[in-house]
Amino acid sequence: MPDGKDMELVREYADRNSEPAFAELVHRHINLVYSVAWRFAGNGDDAQDVTQAVFVILAQKAAGLRQGTILTGWLYETTRFTALNLLRTKARQHAREQEAYMQSTLNDANPDGVWQQLAPLLEEAMARLNEKERTLLALRFFENKTGAETAAILGIQEWAARKRAERALEKLRIFFTKRGVPSTTEVIARAISANSVQAAPVALAKAVTALAMAKGAAAGGSTLTLIKGALKIMAWTKAKTAVVTGVAILLTAGVATVAVRTAHAYWQPKIRGAWEGVIQIPAGSKLRVVLHVTGDNSSYHATLDSIDQRTKDIPISKFVYDYPSLRFESKTVQGTFEGKVNASATEMSGIWDQKAFGLTTALVMKRTPTPAPVPDVLTEDDYAPRAGSDLQGYWRGTVKAGPVSLRLVIRISEPTDGKFVAELDSIDQGANNVVVSSVTYDKPTVQMEVGVVGGNFEGKLNSDGTEITGTWTQAGTKEALTIKRTDPKAAQAADLAEAAARDSNKDYSHASPNDLTGHWKGALDVQGMKLHLALHVARLPSGELSGTLDSIDQGAKGMPADAVRFTAPNAHLEWTAINGTYDGKIQNGKLSGKWKQAGQTFALVFTRSKDE
Repeated sequence: MPDGKDMELVREYADRNSEPAFAELVHRHINLVYSVAWRFAGNGDDAQDVTQAVFVILAQKAAGLRQGTILTGWLYETTRFTALNLLRTKARQHAREQEAYMQSTLNDANPDGVWQQLAPLLEEAMARLNEKERTLLALRFFENKTGAETAAILGIQEWAARKRAERALEKLRIFFTKRGVPSTTEVIARAISANSVQAAPVALAKAVTALAMAKGAAAGGSTLTLIKGALKIMAWTKAKTAVVTGVAILLTAGVATVAVRTAHAYWQPKIRGAWEGVIQIPAGSKLRVVLHVTGDNSSYHATLDSIDQRTKDIPISKFVYDYPSLRFESKTVQGTFEGKVNASATEMSGIWDQKAFGLTTALVMKRTPTPAPVPDVLTEDDYAPRAGSDLQGYWRGTVKAGPVSLRLVIRISEPTDGKFVAELDSIDQGANNVVVSSVTYDKPTVQMEVGVVGGNFEGKLNSDGTEITGTWTQAGTKEALTIKRTDPKAAQAADLAEAAARDSNKDYSHASPNDLTGHWKGALDVQGMKLHLALHVARLPSGELSGTLDSIDQGAKGMPADAVRFTAPNAHLEWTAINGTYDGKIQNGKLSGKWKQAGQTFALVFTRSKDE
């Protein structure tokens, strides 16, 4: 098989069902997938199951992968959450026990002292990086590409790839140092490059190719379970890849603080205070959380804040502390944490589990005297341009999401020099005030991370400070994005005028209860969580129908439908930007049907709003 770029081989396999093309992809990447799976699973049998599942998923998804996909990064991410799905199906083990087991197995295979200490922590450390950084390190050090090859694959300059690698390695160094493994970035790079990938069993590549060519039809029970579980997670996360989240994993409106179970009365380190960590979600999304614990060893109370979802005081319904073990549960978000408190009572480490949403992930929370606050929505005064700040202001641009163009607004405030607060609107998806997790500025380079959607923007500010040109990266895809400094009042006035012009031609009246036009309300039940929706359908002067959707609990309004078809009593509506469709039937003034989004189907019933 002649050498070719990864995505050319993917296209050849997808278009022609070419076994040689797929076999070459397996040959190129099987050692990477097997090694990452081994570090998660801790044994060869499970690592082989995960490897087979990942390549079956590649075979099933090949036709839908975009040409710009970096396959190394895609395979790395798919291996991560396939392996996490494996861990979820196993008997629950504490993170420390899992690390100890992984270390013992890896130490047998590799005598290098530094690598023995790094190996059990590597995947947890990699999870702390963003997807762009993980992809770069996977290319540069897991697959041992040269700096020039890595830069070419990523489509960036070699100096930029080198700088990005240095930043990522420094993050790893800090993580390892805090885990008691002090080192340098140079030593870490050499250790990872020399040891992170081990050869997969000789027969595995042939078995993987044969299984994948059959799309997994001949897979054993354990592999099928992994494939189904991983595909479920991938389908769920696909709803979040068009800039804004579809259904939040953690988010549910907070209520009053709840008293919880008392701990044992004998001496144990007190854990009163604030504890901060990051929940890593498949496809690169991450949520910063702060656990607030009050009381003392005779009686504790706790609440949880989801910083990036602007949600405070999520109640903890059960809290059991028996040093060093800690377990707490929030029925509100159907989540549990099980872990241990270290001897100095400065860190809680364990597993965050939301089985209802297919999420099981390592979570480390550290005691902090200055926890991240749930940010307030920025006011116009907060982001008004000011002297001495290159970035503070109101910025607008348009990014492509597949066939759809999405208008974005980014508001940036710099309350003190070098410290930024920002938020994002996706106008066409009706998503407002999405928290930007971080903004860094090293003139002229600007970097922004939107953790809640797994998105990153990196660009350069032009010389007159009016335009930032760069790339939006999300879910393994990259799109050009230029944002321009804009007068917010003028822009908002133009938006309102445009909306008014559209609405002036819309007729929401209905002659009978069984007409589709009008205003409707309903609620999706997502694993016990209610998401309230409002549907607005109007008739245009041309006779065609127009529709918009509001997701009330998520603050998303006016999401325009790309298609609205009604042949009484059947209705069909499509929203390309959020990968959603609705098919329903009107009977006796009630619209009943199915909402489909990213491979999942939910019953959804609309009734007419009372104010009609």
